[in-house]
Amino acid sequence: MTASAYLVTVGAMPSADPDGAAVASALASAGVTVVSRAFVEDDESALERALGPGDALTVVLAGGGGSAGDIVRRVLARVIGTRLVLNDRMLGALEEWYRRHDRPLPRRAERLGLLPQGATAWVTTDGEAAWTLESSRGTFAVLARDTGVQTMLAQHLVPFARAWAGGHGPALARTLRTVGLTPVEVEERLVEWLGREGEVTVSTIPADGEVWVRLRARASTHAEAAGALAKVEAAVGAALGDDCYGRDGEVLEQVVGRMLLERKLTLAVAESCTGGLLGHRLTSVPGSSSYLERGVLAYSTRAKEEMLGVPESILRSHGSASAPCAEAMARGVAGLASAMCGLAITGIAGPDEGTPKKPMGTVFVGLALRERAFARRFLFSGDRAAVKWQSTQAALDMLRRGLGGQP
Repeated sequence: MTASAYLVTVGAMPSADPDGAAVASALASAGVTVVSRAFVEDDESALERALGPGDALTVVLAGGGGSAGDIVRRVLARVIGTRLVLNDRMLGALEEWYRRHDRPLPRRAERLGLLPQGATAWVTTDGEAAWTLESSRGTFAVLARDTGVQTMLAQHLVPFARAWAGGHGPALARTLRTVGLTPVEVEERLVEWLGREGEVTVSTIPADGEVWVRLRARASTHAEAAGALAKVEAAVGAALGDDCYGRDGEVLEQVVGRMLLERKLTLAVAESCTGGLLGHRLTSVPGSSSYLERGVLAYSTRAKEEMLGVPESILRSHGSASAPCAEAMARGVAGLASAMCGLAITGIAGPDEGTPKKPMGTVFVGLALRERAFARRFLFSGDRAAVKWQSTQAALDMLRRGLGGQP
């Protein structure tokens, strides 16, 4: 029997799910394979249907203090056949959290401290408390969707999941992340391994602007599983080549930041249709101040001309959503910051814009790297948020490939 987990996020479905990705990666490092990921609304019946079976670990991500938190507490108490009781450790963690944030404790704080009888609270110093519950109906861990989730994973979930997995047989997982490829292109490269029975199974998972390749190894001992996984990982990684940018929990902005640091280069970015999302992603990486010099949000045609020095002739002849404009923006922001790298995005995010020649989703990314500058045209699908996210993916990947010497 192998260690399997179900991951359930309660509440509004996010356009990107960094907390869910972090949980899945943490579980994989503990030898637990996530076999199901679900998003449910604040609905008790939907949550109950999404819970894993009795022999699985179910991790629930939900806001601790809102209706989602109430629903999770009620559902799990009902599922295991117990009642809600005041958990002193949870209440103490709530009091400390509000004290640190210099906010008054809500009058209904005791409601937030209610947990199913038998639950154990997990407490950290930089986020909301979490809790776990073990019963014959299943094993559950409930985490808050907040900025402290990484600490909670490292201090509590990973050790807990590793110990829990010890009774379910050795199982290891690895996720290889690719960018710039479609799911079909990835599958064509991996046809030798997909659907094949054996110690290591290989599957593909479409993600936001990426395709992930999931490797799962099962064997009688941990050493045998690790050896089998390493062998297949090396072969699959070779097939993916430079389109594979990272493993497990690594994200594209982390990889790009590391490459800039290694080369001692600084970066400046100019954004139009993405509205600052590229800068947000880059600055989400700790230590990004060592390589990100500045970002400019030049949304209007006038801003592109005045702030970035885009020639009026380019704007008149090609428009602000064009390859020449993107290239000029990249050169301009690099020169403005005296940076060796300039990265720019301009285009049509929609939904009300676009023409037959430049439909919604048409985006141009410009890259200035050392003495060279160029731009590429992309056509993305989806709503405005999806186009913006895919645009930043393309920009970061262009920079990654450029830093690696790829065309």
